[in-house]
Amino acid sequence: MAKKVFIGATGQNCGKTTMSVSLMHLARQKYEKVGFIKPIGPKIETFNGETFDMDAILMARTFGLEEDLPLMNPVALHKNFTRDYLSGRMDCRILKTRIIEAFDLLDKKYDFLIIEGAGHCGVGSVIGLSNACVAHTLNAPVIMVTDSGIGSSIDAVHLNLALYEKEEADVRMVIVNKLRSDKRESVLGFLNKGFPGKKLQVSGGFNYSPILANPTLSHIGKLLNLPVHGDPEGRSRIIHHIHLGAASSQRVADALEPSTIVVITSSRDELIVTLSSLYHIPAYRDKIVGLVIAGHVPVSEITQQILDDSDIPYIRVHESTADVFTTLREDVAKITVEDQEKLAWITANAENEIDFEAIDALL
Repeated sequence: MAKKVFIGATGQNCGKTTMSVSLMHLARQKYEKVGFIKPIGPKIETFNGETFDMDAILMARTFGLEEDLPLMNPVALHKNFTRDYLSGRMDCRILKTRIIEAFDLLDKKYDFLIIEGAGHCGVGSVIGLSNACVAHTLNAPVIMVTDSGIGSSIDAVHLNLALYEKEEADVRMVIVNKLRSDKRESVLGFLNKGFPGKKLQVSGGFNYSPILANPTLSHIGKLLNLPVHGDPEGRSRIIHHIHLGAASSQRVADALEPSTIVVITSSRDELIVTLSSLYHIPAYRDKIVGLVIAGHVPVSEITQQILDDSDIPYIRVHESTADVFTTLREDVAKITVEDQEKLAWITANAENEIDFEAIDALL
């Protein structure tokens, strides 16, 4: 039987997956066999012809757990899953049994088992399997991940605690992510006073890092559902700045910052040629991650040839530059197995910023 922990959160994008990767890395230094399961998977992808939650795929491929993948996401919520369930085509008891059976097999196989929830504690309620319900069903102690803040974090934790307590799930720790390094100790000090009468430990997670927060060009390609052309090695670079290439070529080039992606209209031949040429210069290659070329007007034949010969990474999209720019600005990047720089950063920094011994002692 494995020592187990359920990683919940107060909402989306708080850092559950980052925490799961961290715990997998740290637990492997202490335990011989460490496994992972995401019982309810709301964001699915195809891997080897089958559909699984993207976080289960990430953990399987990153940590060599591919043989367990069918068990690592027993309930994958396909596009019409909710409608099928509410139409009576699925039974909550069958879904719960599927989760329990997969969990039991992994529980017997591993010494330490990480169970990752989906979104806030109420996600899954529509099919009778909220995070709080699943945590109770699997008898797993809960660690709740929340965004940095004081009042907002305390409010969010209390809101989620209500359902966990109703389901009689055992919440033991709150981990605060995305902390400002200069305010880390102050924020944690106030949060430790925010749960009177609750037997909750409060611990710091990762400090805020643009490396984790910002997307890669590969992620942008998936977001737009379009291929990334050009240098394959450039697709995993992290984008720290997004520029709209609306000014003159000279002004756009002068305004480039490190790791910039430029959204540019397809009719701007001179700017496409300029940036393609600059990509050959090492100092500018550090600044230019790639291009998103938008608009219905075809790129001219000679410009297209220069673009392809330069090997600059680019995505060709037929929406307007304004629509594309807005989409990129509003996107929140999820970590995937292709994001090797992010994964390396997580494992390198987990040992300094995550108190695994304190977590392990609570379980």
